[in-house]
Amino acid sequence: MTLFQLFMTSMLSENIILTKFLGICPFIGTSKRETSAVGMGVSVTIIMLLSSIITYLIYNYILVPTETTYLRTLMFILVISSTVQMLEMIIKKYFSKLNKLLGLFLPLIATNCAILGTTLLNVNNDYTFIEMLVFTLGSGLGFALIIFIFSTIRERMEYARIPKCFKGAPIALITASIMSLVFSRYFG
Repeated sequence: MTLFQLFMTSMLSENIILTKFLGICPFIGTSKRETSAVGMGVSVTIIMLLSSIITYLIYNYILVPTETTYLRTLMFILVISSTVQMLEMIIKKYFSKLNKLLGLFLPLIATNCAILGTTLLNVNNDYTFIEMLVFTLGSGLGFALIIFIFSTIRERMEYARIPKCFKGAPIALITASIMSLVFSRYFG
């Protein structure tokens, strides 16, 4: 598989949200408005890239040579939470408007399974450093694209005539499942 195919596959046909069902919590939680969706998409992509680079290096140059690969999940979680804390401090200091938009969801990136899932997929697929970067960038941008598209749909659904029992999370999950079918059919 070429790098371009890997990028497009991770971004569209094997989207981290729609086919791996990772990152559903921030997907549902921050996709009510376009601005918060863009902020979350960019934040997740940055954390995903930084965490993947650090975890790749730790796994391949520390854990594998010392035969302590059983520590990878713990180490990956520590790296992700530290990276999120650093990004949160930067956003609070320099981007106060984005900090107010993301609110509680920014610290929740630390427990975002899409980021942990991506770092684990990089290791499990035995990617080279360049392949890891391409896959991670595709996954992050795919996350951002889907959350943005979904936010535009949800903004329009606020004015649609939807039965009361389907309002909120139920119609959001139904719409996400339809999007999943569309993306797997046309991009897969």
